[in-house]
Amino acid sequence: MPFTHHRTPERYVRQMRAVAALASKYQDMSDEELKSQTDLFREQLAAGKSLDSLKIQAFAVAREADRRVLGMFPFDVQVLGALVMQDGNVAEMQTGEGKTLTATLPMYLNGLTGSGNFLVTANEYLAYRDAQEMGKVYRWLGLTAVAGVPATGEDPHDRDLHKIYQADIVYTTNSTLGFDYLMDNLSGTADERFLQGFHFALLDEIDAVLLDSAQMPLVISGAPRVRSNLFEIADQVICLLREDVDFERSNDHKKVWFTPCGIDHMEEYLGLEDLLSERHRTLYRHLVLALKAHQTLTRDRDYVVDEDGVSLLDLSNGRKLAGMKLEAGLHQALEAKEAVPVSNQTRTMASITFQNLFRMFSHLSGMTGTAMTDAAELQETYRLSVISIPTNKPSQRIDLPDQLYNSTSEKLEHAVALVKQAYQQGRPVLIETGSVSLSNLFSRILLREEIPHNLLNARSAAKEALIVKEAGQLGAVTVATSMAGRGTDIKLGKGVKELGGLLVVGTERMNSARVDNQLRGRSGRQGAPGKTVFLVSIEDSILLEHGPNWLRRYRRRAAAYKRDHPGAGNPRIRMPFWGKYRFRRLITQAQHNAEKGDRQSRTQTLQYAEIMRVQRDTIYATRQQIMTAPTLDDQLTSVFKMATRSFMQQHPHPTRSELADYVLNTIDNHLVVADVIDQDWRPDQPKQTAPFLQQLMVDQLQKKFENINQDQQVYFERMCLLKSLDNAWIDQVDMLQQLRQIATSRSTAQHDPLLEYLKDGRKAFAEMKQAFAHQTVKNLLLSEFQFKADGSIDVTYP
Repeated sequence: MPFTHHRTPERYVRQMRAVAALASKYQDMSDEELKSQTDLFREQLAAGKSLDSLKIQAFAVAREADRRVLGMFPFDVQVLGALVMQDGNVAEMQTGEGKTLTATLPMYLNGLTGSGNFLVTANEYLAYRDAQEMGKVYRWLGLTAVAGVPATGEDPHDRDLHKIYQADIVYTTNSTLGFDYLMDNLSGTADERFLQGFHFALLDEIDAVLLDSAQMPLVISGAPRVRSNLFEIADQVICLLREDVDFERSNDHKKVWFTPCGIDHMEEYLGLEDLLSERHRTLYRHLVLALKAHQTLTRDRDYVVDEDGVSLLDLSNGRKLAGMKLEAGLHQALEAKEAVPVSNQTRTMASITFQNLFRMFSHLSGMTGTAMTDAAELQETYRLSVISIPTNKPSQRIDLPDQLYNSTSEKLEHAVALVKQAYQQGRPVLIETGSVSLSNLFSRILLREEIPHNLLNARSAAKEALIVKEAGQLGAVTVATSMAGRGTDIKLGKGVKELGGLLVVGTERMNSARVDNQLRGRSGRQGAPGKTVFLVSIEDSILLEHGPNWLRRYRRRAAAYKRDHPGAGNPRIRMPFWGKYRFRRLITQAQHNAEKGDRQSRTQTLQYAEIMRVQRDTIYATRQQIMTAPTLDDQLTSVFKMATRSFMQQHPHPTRSELADYVLNTIDNHLVVADVIDQDWRPDQPKQTAPFLQQLMVDQLQKKFENINQDQQVYFERMCLLKSLDNAWIDQVDMLQQLRQIATSRSTAQHDPLLEYLKDGRKAFAEMKQAFAHQTVKNLLLSEFQFKADGSIDVTYP
């Protein structure tokens, strides 16, 4: 069982009291005396003391610094949260309890160790804002603290990455840190590397980072592929197929697969045989992508189409994911579906999931208002225990039971009536919708009713913080997509408390109770009054995708009666929503099914990503070794052996012609091959062929180095190895993405897709190593030198 606590363990209460007991001691110190504590702590760490032994004193110092610099003195419950996080746990602190200030205590303590400490959030605006505001405390105490993200309007490429990552404390986002990690591992020399290691990461809204974003890998793309016209062809074919005949979908519409009948029909449409053969692998992959684009991705929920083409949406908050695309050709299939220009499909140079990124930290913790519902997954995947922190003031929020309606139109009608009533009273209202299309629809309804309001969705994210800040003022009406604006405080205006506080209206329940709780947490912050209610209809997506079979039958009967008897009620088909137990449990059960499916998807993502992680770690370790080794003789010897072994595997008993071709194309294209082979090669002793080739390689390399100095030799060797390794790894990452797309489609053919992917991935990795060795030998031995007057050398690679 995961280690979870709805009450804070007593040991943290004792530690909190110890921190509080030191308050007067540090309050009596002058500014200079308080600042000098940082040097004292660092001296103690250098002398061998542990961070844990300094925790109480350091927290008390940071607490007093918060008071002097920010004018805010962390409450006891905030100290509790800080202690919980310092122990490598997730602190569940309710919305409005001051998580930003709480984080200053563990960040200061870990910042004493030097670089490698990060506060990570999902929002660039919040990361930059908090780095500026909270950074004042760290800098006042003598630490360096910076924002890892650019200021609004600045170019991310203008950041001084060496300066940023040398700082003691970095405020950044999960995507920025992930991309910087990948770029760091694409550096050409050791001097170009900027990351100083991963020591401590404190994740703000940890559930958004580790759970909601878990299935969106970070990808750095390189040169474009050759333009393929198969995307349009595949899209046309898929439009001819019929559901339940040619393809089938899972109940949640997240998985889709062809039926044997569908394969036959596609072969007939395309005029070919054996579509599943290796010969048609590329075409079949495009058909799979087109099917997924049509049947698993929904416009205005998963993506929007605008002047920029197809832009992905973050399902947890409705924000556009700028610059991010679906991988392995799925984005191009989506563009073909929407009839927008199909962009060039680029080759992936590097990729990593957030799951694997944050598991690299030696010390990981986080905070959020909603983690208890997913405590088991956080424990299993990240070894993070969830501990609930009490609120500073008792909550006065009223959470009304769900209101269930027969149709979406009936539900929206009641929602508008609620908003109208609150608006007439002057009470602020926040309306949550599950998609961009529904938020736009609700906005149009409010305009028709002449109710002024702010609309916050993927198309208005630029003014997100401003809109959310105003949501608590008298008469404010705000329509928001899911959890857009999360992390920005909604402060109640004058006179709002007397009206009952902020009214939050959810127009549908989300796939996770955790996300629903996040919305509820918008109201009643810091002991203020508030009210929340969810309006649900049996036509909502969560019930369509995850509802029980009896509800589907019920819906069909109701629809049939309505069609046959327009305008008439049906006494036999009533909506017994308020009396029967199964209807009261309807949403809870559907949500449970959705959460179970999401957990399985995240687990599957982690399993697939783990296979790539093992290979990526091997490649990055090899890169590091190549960049830092003073000499590369051992690496070159290994490469020569690998290259010749590969040749011998393909030609166990090579002929004179095969050997000559290999020498000319790999070792020396100026060599008089016949003389060398006739003089030194023994065809009757095949075991001596590999040593013969290896010696040829060594001799050719020595000959190439006759006119260059030692430093130039090592630099050239290093560049050849890195160039070959990077190109081989790019091909491998690209291959793994294609293999995953194909492997997942095999689940209907009684194959375990993960096992198939593992087998194919290992085989591809072995082939990649052979390709790396072969290309390295060619780069080393067949490249041409051009000596320049200033002593430099231009290299032309084969």
